[in-house]
Amino acid sequence: MFCPDCGTWNRARAVSCARCKGELPEVSGAPIEQPDTETTALRKACGGRYQVMRRMGSGGMAHVYYALHAYLERPLVIKVLHQHLAKDSEMRERFRREAEASAQLYHPHICPILDFAELGDLVYLVMPYMAGGSLADMLVRDKTVTPGIAASICAQVSVALDYAHRRGIVHRDVKPDNVLFDEDGHAQLTDFGIATARFHGRLTRTGRAMGTPHYMSPEQAMGKMVDGRSDLYAVGVMLYEMLLGFPPFDGADSYSVGYKQVHEQAVAPDMVDSRVPRSLSHLVMKCLAKGTGDRFQTGFELADALIAWLADSGMATPAEQRAAVLSRRSASAAVASL
Repeated sequence: MFCPDCGTWNRARAVSCARCKGELPEVSGAPIEQPDTETTALRKACGGRYQVMRRMGSGGMAHVYYALHAYLERPLVIKVLHQHLAKDSEMRERFRREAEASAQLYHPHICPILDFAELGDLVYLVMPYMAGGSLADMLVRDKTVTPGIAASICAQVSVALDYAHRRGIVHRDVKPDNVLFDEDGHAQLTDFGIATARFHGRLTRTGRAMGTPHYMSPEQAMGKMVDGRSDLYAVGVMLYEMLLGFPPFDGADSYSVGYKQVHEQAVAPDMVDSRVPRSLSHLVMKCLAKGTGDRFQTGFELADALIAWLADSGMATPAEQRAAVLSRRSASAAVASL
């Protein structure tokens, strides 16, 4: 069992902790198997601050654990950088910058970073637990999203991006995996790991295309410098995927997808499926314009267009309209207070 005070693994029959000598609680039986070494190391590193309950899953960069704050009993998520990546200085820097970039941002639709630590090859950050899962989970489960919900989600994400852009931060990896939901269904943007900031830009100025190919803007796919309009292109890709169940471009590998992002024109959603409202399809295609000057120029501009569509279409529920409008109002109040 794990010591509740220091997190050290002890044999099931132990009375006191081998490390801190604290008294161990009684157990009804021995565990089936000892956890893996990373879980053990994480529990030791967290000590009495966080209670690491279980591993929730894994991504390309990190394992994700469900945890509780030891004193507040607040549910949390701990992201632990894969050990082989922790040995790579650039990937370690990217992970650290996710915490650094998010620490600059205080917004209701941006998931905050609560803690960060580096202990040898163990590098982790702590975030709130989002009970609603991710947009990627929603798409796997439901395949598509109704136009009203899709527009409301993208309006909330656009407002969050506007806030980041006005502070010199471009996300560069907007995609369904990085849109999380709380238990009320409100969206929060996460993972600013490859964000480009005014104050810290060398990691993304190497001439390489960093991000996820299916959601890259043409300029990002070519490895060029990008601004906030590149993130709004990615929002358009997400909206396209929510309406149809697949992104506008696909291919056998990342190169072929990137080539299509640069050279091919997406088929309008209402041409693929006539059930998609033409007015909403028009907003999607404006997001997906190849030239940055032909897209929405700010997150607020896109959010306002989506909110206006929600109000005029009659396809959105009051809750969907309310979520989008409240996100815009809170953002406007924040701007006014600056």
